[in-house]
Amino acid sequence: MTLLEVVGVSKSFAPGTSAVDAVSLTLERGEVLCLLGPSGCGKTTLLRIISGLERADAGQVRFDGRDMAGVPPHERSFGMMFQDFALFPHKNVRDNVAFGLRMRRLPAAEIDARVAEMLAAVDLDGFGGREIGQLSGGEQQRVALARALAPGPQLLMLDEPLGALDRALRERLMLDVRVILKRVGMTAIYVTHDQAEAFAVSDRMAVMNAGRIEQLDRPEAVHAQPATPFVARFLGFENLLPARVAAAGEVETAVGRFRPAGEPLPFGATGLLLIKPVLAGIEAAGAADKGAINQVAGVVEAVTFRGRFSQLWLAAGGERLLFEEQDSLPFAPGDRVRVTVGAEQLQMFVDGS
Repeated sequence: MTLLEVVGVSKSFAPGTSAVDAVSLTLERGEVLCLLGPSGCGKTTLLRIISGLERADAGQVRFDGRDMAGVPPHERSFGMMFQDFALFPHKNVRDNVAFGLRMRRLPAAEIDARVAEMLAAVDLDGFGGREIGQLSGGEQQRVALARALAPGPQLLMLDEPLGALDRALRERLMLDVRVILKRVGMTAIYVTHDQAEAFAVSDRMAVMNAGRIEQLDRPEAVHAQPATPFVARFLGFENLLPARVAAAGEVETAVGRFRPAGEPLPFGATGLLLIKPVLAGIEAAGAADKGAINQVAGVVEAVTFRGRFSQLWLAAGGERLLFEEQDSLPFAPGDRVRVTVGAEQLQMFVDGS
């Protein structure tokens, strides 16, 4: 069931520039949607418009069928969680979680029961009497989440909630956040610039650029089939080459000829060819080797070990390509190699489409 509808929302802070540009989306009850994109793409502004902290120049926000225009933030039954957690250092864990409930003047017994329920939901049973300064960064993050959930918001909005934590701790907490949100059945919008976070937390993700949504889909669909070159680059795909469709549906580039999977592309079409970094094969090559269809012959520039995989940088046709392999690669800078890629690892972005 659709809980939130954003229809044609726009916002500008200066003439001629749009922070949010005609954005539309829906959010289902119990769904976690990530707004993903670089700094300045409009994701936090969109979040603030939905929350009522900013007023849109155009468009409409509807929640559970009700137009939110003119409804102040404190009457929207939305919860917020920010990057800095904003916990009260002079209050213990129990009092931090209880803060919103006490503001509502609920009975003490009801507050105590709700605080205990929320601490259990975030796996902090027995932490109620601890001071905030005694907690680790991850524990503070859980307290902040429990405090945001305690009043029972119908929608929870999280703005870079793990941004202040180091990479190792973020990696551990990404899945925890999703598990907790699903455990309590919370509908949530989660803002992040980190694609790993978005993949780990979301049911669907909206990739934003210059105030617009470039792609809105399930994480696995976005990764498998980026909708635009921007989305591909933002997801970390390096190999985007100018290309032209020649006879027999072959795609010509500076590094060789390719035939992507699927229906043949229209003859003469131009655009960018995405070569995903997955290797179907790699072998030593001779100096005169030009490669066949779906192959690239070139010179190894670098091989780096990244823990769970190895990366190989290849110079070919004036381009620099990146490939990855789970096993170690027996090649060194200066070696000539021939790389084979699968047709399913190729995607053409046709100009004007």
